[in-house]
Amino acid sequence: MKKTYRMAFIGGNVNSAIGITHKIASQMDGKFILVSGAFSRNDDVNQKTAEEYNIDKSHVYADYKELLIKEKNNVDVIVVLVSTDLHEEVVINCLNAGYNVICEKSLTTSYEAGKNIIETAKKNNSFLAVTYNYTGYPMLRVLKRKIKEGCLGNIISINIEMPQEGYIRLKNDGSKPVVQKWRLHDYKIPTISLDLGTHLHNMIAFFTDETPLQITAEENSYGFFKDIVDDVKCLIKYTNNLSVNMWYSKSALGSRNGLKIRLYGTSASAEWYQMEPEILKIAKNDGTIINYDRSNDANIGLLNRYNRFKAGHPIGFIEAFANYYVDLYKVLSDFEQDKKFNSEYIISMEKTLEGLKLFEGAHKASKYQNWVQL
Repeated sequence: MKKTYRMAFIGGNVNSAIGITHKIASQMDGKFILVSGAFSRNDDVNQKTAEEYNIDKSHVYADYKELLIKEKNNVDVIVVLVSTDLHEEVVINCLNAGYNVICEKSLTTSYEAGKNIIETAKKNNSFLAVTYNYTGYPMLRVLKRKIKEGCLGNIISINIEMPQEGYIRLKNDGSKPVVQKWRLHDYKIPTISLDLGTHLHNMIAFFTDETPLQITAEENSYGFFKDIVDDVKCLIKYTNNLSVNMWYSKSALGSRNGLKIRLYGTSASAEWYQMEPEILKIAKNDGTIINYDRSNDANIGLLNRYNRFKAGHPIGFIEAFANYYVDLYKVLSDFEQDKKFNSEYIISMEKTLEGLKLFEGAHKASKYQNWVQL
């Protein structure tokens, strides 16, 4: 097992919030080090990013294809952080050049494109993973363990939501919001489903082994950008009679990032809210309600890897992302040994592809106002 993996970024410049997040999270625990990049097609931004990220300028490239040629003996894994509509081209070129790839969600913009990427990874026998960092929160891992131990009984219903307000809330000066241009275009799957919906699908896959069978959905546009979908409500039927109610939005005033998940089982229910990330609420069928935090769950919560600082000092978004990068380190290390992708916490590429099929189905269901078979 390597002590540290050397990585390159394609995209993820200093003007990109997700780029800075990946840089901090990936290097928090010493498992990865950023050594190279093609951060931006804008030369000034590219060079500024190299300075800010402390990257030797001889390993910074204006064209990512040049990086693929020249960094072969210097880089172990490439992190793809360009806009989602460019993922298919960039990820496939990286895989064909023989690199391991970590891709920011969503994998791509359609089910067929996703199949193309995954087939390319298999053909090259290359490592490929997509980042869905919310499952890095320790209390969600406590919940996963409790589900596995049968504490909730059979999961019969899940309510999961991720409301935000970015497309309808005015800026502080009273002007309309400004968003990245690539987000103002919908594909075979609306961008909001790629941006938010895939997170929610990932979390359902994280907690259950069930497969979506049918979906009906309603898509709306309530905010300032009328040509794109900014609010989606779904009802989904899964295997084993699991029913899922899913809502995600960018036009929900007052919701900064209201990620919440509620799971209802035959023996107990569980609730977790990202704004209070250290608390997991369990309500049992005898009327008992217990609030867990990291300090009272020895199986997960008290593990050293989740306690960079002791309970009472809440784990934040970037730390959760760092937990995910530790998982990536382990699964990549194992993959290099036996070419098998096995992880307790990172869902398979097949499950990732399932999510793209799910949200194509949601778009079709909304269009025809009917249930769609998956």
